[in-house]
Amino acid sequence: MHVPDGFLNAPVSVATGAVAAAAVAVSLRGARRELAGAAAHHGAERTAPLAGLVAAFVFAVQMLNFPVGAGTSGHLMGGALAAILVGPYTGVLALSVVLLMQALLFADGGLTALGTNITLIGVVTVVASYAVFRALVRVLPRRRGSVTAAAFVSALLSVPAAAAVFTGLYALGGTAEVPLGKVLTAMLGVHTLIGVGEALITTATVGAVLAVRPDLVYAARGLARPLVLRSGPVATPGAGPVPQAATTSTTTSTTTSTTTSGTTSGTDGPAEAPAPATRPASARKVWAGGLAATLLCAGVVSFYASGAPDGLERVAGEYGISTEEEEHGLAGSPLADYGIASIADERLSGGLAGVIGAGTTLAAGTGVLVVASRRRNARATAGAAAAPAADGGAGRAESDTGRTPAGNA
Repeated sequence: MHVPDGFLNAPVSVATGAVAAAAVAVSLRGARRELAGAAAHHGAERTAPLAGLVAAFVFAVQMLNFPVGAGTSGHLMGGALAAILVGPYTGVLALSVVLLMQALLFADGGLTALGTNITLIGVVTVVASYAVFRALVRVLPRRRGSVTAAAFVSALLSVPAAAAVFTGLYALGGTAEVPLGKVLTAMLGVHTLIGVGEALITTATVGAVLAVRPDLVYAARGLARPLVLRSGPVATPGAGPVPQAATTSTTTSTTTSTTTSGTTSGTDGPAEAPAPATRPASARKVWAGGLAATLLCAGVVSFYASGAPDGLERVAGEYGISTEEEEHGLAGSPLADYGIASIADERLSGGLAGVIGAGTTLAAGTGVLVVASRRRNARATAGAAAAPAADGGAGRAESDTGRTPAGNA
């Protein structure tokens, strides 16, 4: 649902631009908190690259239009996926970077409509999906299956929510006279079908990350159970049978997962050796796997994407909205329409363009989030440094005022 130039008049375009700018500003502050919280789980130096990878992955999967019937296709919006994986504020920033790269490099989504697209795809889908997601996980059992179930429902509903908001914006500033009731019905119908595809992609991706590193999923924090060790006395050869009362094993929860010797001592005696546990994949391996999947989608699978018009294009063509579409200001750019103009081979042209776009989005998204996380870390460091100095000064003042001369004792 990339809105082109010309669909909305100037006042509405300016208003959505202001909404988008405000949302990005608020998200910069919120993303610092989310990234700082993620750093407490798996290291500050890894949080921004992982979030940047989410932006690149959304860019790549958005190239994969899938058919939804009646000569119509749809593609991932990514609001629910980004919000669940990296948090709602970071998700808004990631999607904003994606939309900016698409508009500037590939002439996808209008320049004057950039604020509208960020509002619809980067804000509405994130807010709607995350609100539904949080409401569901509060009533569902606290387990991983609840995360994927909530992800499915929230992703499904986020797409028609964005379609409804677009129709509302068109009612305020549409450039063509159209039957708004019919447009709303058509937009909700086709985008509900697209929402099913969105839900499947989101659930599959979230489930894959949960399977290897649930701690990397923002929305799954706090669902991991502590390691349970069962400890009890160990029978010594020749020492006779172990008393029945002592054979009852006790369950001890601990926050540590391994020891150097492979066994752990509990308060009730030497512990039994725990069963071998599968070591979770490192964040670096998860990042590498995600990057490989991103490049595969952008460089190879994108060639097989559906060429049918997406939901907005179909409805706009059916009801005469597309007659007001204006040519993109960067329509002649080297990567316009997700291809390299100088390469005749369509497969190679599209594949290279997709890889370039994914790489650029990864670099831009990581850069934005690194800046956000470093500003947060710098403020935290400055505050920590100022606190001891203030405490020391107060301590000296208190000592000076409380000192009693020896002659007066």
